[in-house]
Amino acid sequence: MKTMTDELARRLAGDLIRPDDPEFDGARRVWNGMIDRAPALIARCVSAADVSASLDFARRNGLEVSVRSGGHGVAGNAVSDGGLMIDLSPMKTVHVDPRNRTARVESGATWGLVDERTQRHGLAVTAGVDSRTGVAGLTLGGGFGYLGRACGLTIDSLLSAEVVLADGRLVVASEDEHPDLFWALRGGGGNFGIVTTFEFRLHEVGPDVMTAQVFHPMDQATQVLARYRDYMAGAPDEVGCYALFVNVPGVDPFPAERHGTTALALVACHAGSVEDGEVALKPLASLGRPFLAAIAPMAYATLQQSFDAGAPNGARYYWKAGFLDDLTEGAIDTLASRVDPLPGPYTNVFLESLGGAIARVDPAATAFPHRGSRFGFGISTGWEDATNDDQAIAWTRSLHEAMSAHYAGGVYSNYVDRDEADRIGDVFRANHARLQEIKAAYDPDNRFHLNVNIVPAV
Repeated sequence: MKTMTDELARRLAGDLIRPDDPEFDGARRVWNGMIDRAPALIARCVSAADVSASLDFARRNGLEVSVRSGGHGVAGNAVSDGGLMIDLSPMKTVHVDPRNRTARVESGATWGLVDERTQRHGLAVTAGVDSRTGVAGLTLGGGFGYLGRACGLTIDSLLSAEVVLADGRLVVASEDEHPDLFWALRGGGGNFGIVTTFEFRLHEVGPDVMTAQVFHPMDQATQVLARYRDYMAGAPDEVGCYALFVNVPGVDPFPAERHGTTALALVACHAGSVEDGEVALKPLASLGRPFLAAIAPMAYATLQQSFDAGAPNGARYYWKAGFLDDLTEGAIDTLASRVDPLPGPYTNVFLESLGGAIARVDPAATAFPHRGSRFGFGISTGWEDATNDDQAIAWTRSLHEAMSAHYAGGVYSNYVDRDEADRIGDVFRANHARLQEIKAAYDPDNRFHLNVNIVPAV
């Protein structure tokens, strides 16, 4: 084996990390501390040529391939036992063209780095809500975030992608080149190849945006959620607003008597001018009687980091999710009666407002099919002690089961956890059959299967 790995090491411009190397243990770790897997080798790639060489080596030596960008996926598909991890994290160049409002971003970049570079020019693209999230994983799944209603999903701003295919070839996918592959990459996940570079259209946002952070006690949750639903029905597209059940942090400016209690938080961003944002977000402070309400300008890049501390690297996480066509009284009652207390300090149960620019794209125009729902719903359970695994997972499954009666059908691929292989049809829905055909054309042997896997059409 050493002779073979020496061959790969010589072919790589980046580093090859072996199990006996001192950096191996850290390199195999991902965000979710429940994932404890040990690959045979880790190829830290610095170019598309490195990726191609790694794929060739894995094929000739019968190694399973996993691909790491940010390592932030809850299911931990970035790493497998005994396989070859293709680690893209060294590939993080971000080049912004402010005149043409575009950015070329390598796949190892995180959204925090992209925001930092684009915000120098008052530009942005829909980019999740956690700055540590990898560009590749978020984009290939679709891409939600504060800017979704104003700018569309991340994939709606994707102009092209450079992709290393299963046979090692590097191709460009766009509306004009390999259009079938380009369609599939926009929501079909990492099933079709390894994207090494993305090209995005950017939008004028920031650098300061108006934000709202409004916290209510649990005895107001039913009333506030109903009013939140009605507020979002009439909100301008520039408003992206999350409703989250959270544990109140034990820090200022939260009142001491609220520390550690469960609260309903409304966290919003207005993607337009600060002045228009103040008018649009002001009603969020009067949907109930909040114990903390802050409606103020904030640097967009700072807002994008505001959830990071609530989901630290290495804690243990388990997720369930769905979509809601409406936030009915039944769904509100189910939530309000089941989320207090939350299991674990890093748990949140959230609703993300959809519609706007997301809904104006035909569900068949990209591989992402979930354009019509008003809200995304998710249970992100986070805790520290492994002895609490069974309790935390059981709580998550119980709430998910109770909410399933209110789901519209379907689930966002980036929220699918490692025990949900049976939900593939829910992820891709009417687009599944076409995706299977494209999979057969680009990866007939299903080499890229550590993902929300699309089995090639026969």
